[in-house]
Amino acid sequence: MPRPTAAQLAYGSATVIVSTIAMLLLSQTSTGLGVAVISAAALALGLLVALTVPLPRRRGRHAATRTRSASPVPDTVPQDVAAGAPASVEHRVHH
Repeated sequence: MPRPTAAQLAYGSATVIVSTIAMLLLSQTSTGLGVAVISAAALALGLLVALTVPLPRRRGRHAATRTRSASPVPDTVPQDVAAGAPASVEHRVHH
C-alpha cells in the first residue's frame, strides 16, 4: 500500500475534526456510548475521504517511461517472428 500524501492526510484529518464537532453539536449527546459511536463514525468518514482524494499524476520523464510498453513489439506479432525467425519456417516434427 502506498504512503498517504499530504493532501490525503489533511483532508482526512479535517473531515474527522469537523464531522466530530458537527455530529456532537447536532446530537447533543452526553453519554460515553454516544460519543464513542460518533467518534467511530467520524473516523470512518475521514478514512473514506482520505482514500478517495485523487492521487497526483506523474509528469515529466518518469511518467513517459511508465506509460510505454515494456516490449517494442506489438502484441499481435507472434513471438517467433518478433525474435527474428521468418514467418514461413515450419518446425519439423520428429515421430
